Amino acid sequence: MTRWTGRVVLVLASSTGGIGQHVASLAAGLAGAGAAVTVCGPAETEQRFRFTARDAAFVPVEIPPDPRPGDLRAVSALRRAVDDVRADLVHAHGLRAGLVSALAGYRRPGARRLRRPLVVTWHNAVLAGGPRGWAARTAERIVARRADVTLGASADLVRRAARAGAADARLGAVAAPALPPPTRSPAAVRAELGAGDQTVPVILSVGRLHPQKAYPVLIEAAARWRDLTPPPVVVIAGSGPSYPQLANLISAARAPVTLLGHRTDVADLLAAADLAVVSSRWEARQLFAQEALRSGTPLVATDVGGIPELVGDAAVLVPPGDPDALDAAVRRLLADPELRAEYARRGRERADQWPTEEDVLAQVSAVYAELAPAPPHPAAPPAEPAASAPPAAEAAPAGDAREVAG
Repeated sequence: MTRWTGRVVLVLASSTGGIGQHVASLAAGLAGAGAAVTVCGPAETEQRFRFTARDAAFVPVEIPPDPRPGDLRAVSALRRAVDDVRADLVHAHGLRAGLVSALAGYRRPGARRLRRPLVVTWHNAVLAGGPRGWAARTAERIVARRADVTLGASADLVRRAARAGAADARLGAVAAPALPPPTRSPAAVRAELGAGDQTVPVILSVGRLHPQKAYPVLIEAAARWRDLTPPPVVVIAGSGPSYPQLANLISAARAPVTLLGHRTDVADLLAAADLAVVSSRWEARQLFAQEALRSGTPLVATDVGGIPELVGDAAVLVPPGDPDALDAAVRRLLADPELRAEYARRGRERADQWPTEEDVLAQVSAVYAELAPAPPHPAAPPAEPAASAPPAAEAAPAGDAREVAG
């Protein structure tokens, strides 16, 4: 593996799961290899992911998930942080962080960019329409054209970045950190979920409560499962802005669905589940899909984005936005224990073929070495990690609830 020992600033916007976990993994790996790592992002990301516990410095830069007037303050704060640590390179994660980083690298429109290469990892596609979608696609073009290297978490994101004007767009896999072992027995978890009778199926989905996840489709299908004997228990772990809407839908449809809220015990939930479901409108390398296959939990997922290339033939794929197809796929698997066992076997075999965290670190380090060969300078004094940010809470385990915003 290329060992890169320069100074890098990793940038992220608000995150409750996937992007933050990826940045935390990179921070730990790069620091362990001898790089000087500074993470810049909202203060709550340090509380959740504890970058400073992974030998990285942390500077709070408030980058919300949606554009706001305060973005100019974020640009100025990031520029100061990059200058203070004398960074050799900036690596932004997600469109929002990429835009702030791209603007921070320019003193004014048309000015010569500071000689700090910019890498941007694209984690999500723009799905919004109307004025918001237009603004997001404009941001995509700015970010694509100002990045020296663009890494896409899935092949469709690489193509999207190239169409937006990226000069060098490459596939950059995002590996799901290994889940910790379950801490409770499946029987205890099932009892908590209301499925103490071992004949009651448990169907699990994990993700941020956001329109991208298309949970209304899952709720509509679940309402039909009341006629099964016994009817399954359907649980969704995660928090987010769609909670009130989803709670109303569940009540109106009398669907056997429970919103669990934010959970840090996804390993326990997967060990107790009979099926996992991903109903999203779009995903790249969705972390919950990776965790489900690794754990041997049969998966039904939508045929969107990077999901097909991720799962191959190890999951049942259904069209997005199609409750009939989701209903049929779940009924088929629940009715056939041997088929579930076959998909469990395929899932583990498929997961063994995926890039590991070490593979991802090796690719990123090689990109850094291309753009900024590490100079033989002493490490810069780290930015103040503790005085600027509130005390850190416990780090989120790898199975934390997922986010969408990039």
